Order: sequence, then C-alpha cells, then structure tokens
Amino acid sequence: MRSIRRPKVYNQAVRILIAGGSGFVGNSVGRALQEAGHEPLVLSRRPGPSAVLWDGASLTDSWLAAAAQCPAWINLCGEGIAEGRWSRERREALWTSRLLTTSLLVDAMSKVPVRPKVFISASAVGYYGDMGNITVDESDAAGQGFLAGLCADWEREALRAAESGVRVVGLRLGAVLGREGGMLARLVPLFKLGLGGPLGDGKQWLSWISREDLARLIIHLVAADISGAVNAVAPEPVTNGEFSRALGAVLHRPAFLRVPGFALRLALGGMASVLLTGQRVVSRKVMESGFVFKHPSLDAALRAELL
Repeated sequence: MRSIRRPKVYNQAVRILIAGGSGFVGNSVGRALQEAGHEPLVLSRRPGPSAVLWDGASLTDSWLAAAAQCPAWINLCGEGIAEGRWSRERREALWTSRLLTTSLLVDAMSKVPVRPKVFISASAVGYYGDMGNITVDESDAAGQGFLAGLCADWEREALRAAESGVRVVGLRLGAVLGREGGMLARLVPLFKLGLGGPLGDGKQWLSWISREDLARLIIHLVAADISGAVNAVAPEPVTNGEFSRALGAVLHRPAFLRVPGFALRLALGGMASVLLTGQRVVSRKVMESGFVFKHPSLDAALRAELL
C-alpha cells in the first residue's frame, strides 16, 4: 500500500501571490485564502488594498517587490477556452495569455532576492486529448490536438521554475462548477427555460470539480509535499448525458433537447471539439495526499452552488 503524504500545516499567515486573481476561479481562491488566515496578493491591472499593478507583460519594480514577500505563487491566467470560435487570432490569444504570462512569472523568480518555495500554475485536463472511455491519471502522456498541445507547452513553461529549486505544481483543471461563471453560468439559463440537454451523443466524459473544492485544493497544495502534474477533478467523473440529467433534476427542468454534434461544429468550428470530446480523469495524487472533497458527487456540488 502506498504511504499517504500528509500536508505540512502553516502556523502563521502566509502571503500568497495570485496572478489571475480577479477571475472566476481567482476570486474564490482569494476568499478561501483569507478565510484560512492567509494574505492573498493579487496581480491586477487595477491596483487596490490587496492588489498590485502589473500589465502581464513586463518585469517592473512595483510588483517584483511585492512578489518577493510571497513564499507561494499561484498562476491562474488565461483567456477562456470556450469563448468564441477558434480562429487563427483566437488560438494565438489562447496561447499568448497562457504561455507568455507563465514565462514572465518564471523569469521574475530570478529577479527577486528570495525565490518562492512553491509555484502552482494552472493547466487543464484537455492535456490528455480525447481518450474515449479510457481512465487517465497524472502518469499518462499528453494527447493529440490543439488543446492538448497548448496544455503541454503551458506546463513545460511552468516547469522551468523547477530548475531554480522551486516546487512546481501543474494544476490540470477539470470543468469548474460555480454559479457565477464557467459552464454553469451558460447552461443554467438554458435549462431553466427548458432548453437543456446532452451535447452530441452525450457519451463523452466530463471531469469536473466544484469551485469551492478547487479553492480548498489549491490551499492544500501550497503546503502539501506534491510536485508535478496534479489533476484537479472530483472523484466521480460523469458523462455529458449524466451531467445534463443531474442539472435538470436539481433545477426541476427537463433535460432531453439533444444538441447534434454537426450543429455545434457548424456554429463553433474547431472549438466544438471541447464540447464533443472528453476525458475520464482521476486524481491519484490528490487522493493519496489525504485531501477530502467537500463535494465528491455531482449532485452535491450542483445543489451547493444552485440551491
């Protein structure tokens, strides 16, 4: 039996840098850090009491000085994958918003007098490509396609920090379930109108995590003795059809209006592949680390967010 590595516990408040801290996930992480007694410091284009000015493209003394006081750095930057067709310009924006920002943060570590102890950098389960019914974990290789290649390059850039002795965690995010953003913000209005249902044949796998559990997991990873890729997913992946039925049941609405795959491809082009393919992902590292999910089942997660 594998031994379980228990996380170290910080006995005092830790100042934690968050790039992308004003977004859908970042806001939740910041609140969770405060509730846990830590001090989040957000890199933002709008400075404030807990935010320092940065443009996401250059090394400036103002944010470098603030970053030097943070033993943990979290990178959640990146434009939304599912926002618009994947034109050439859109693909370039997706790549730039992830890799250039990550590169900037890694380069900054050589400019501060004390490097951070841990760098948690976002990625996505799209790293595995379309795996059909095959279950994958952190030991599996990158798949094929634009999104898989993007994630692999993104993680490779973050791993440069390990060359300087920084513990690096590549956080492969599943679909994050939260009321104010992500897929739920788009689907709930449709389901409430009775227009919800499976996408394509509904058999593609959806690996997901509640926004609350994701924030808790990130805090756990700041202290836990874990490095490398970590799948940020709940223990129970579901098919798209199962997800649609569960969401309909929670909202007390029908969920039988199937959206044909060809219609999604006509409307969305290459981006439709995100919706019509999937990954059945488990997080071996998270479970072995002793982390306990507050919302391990889809029904519990949806009810916590929507009711």
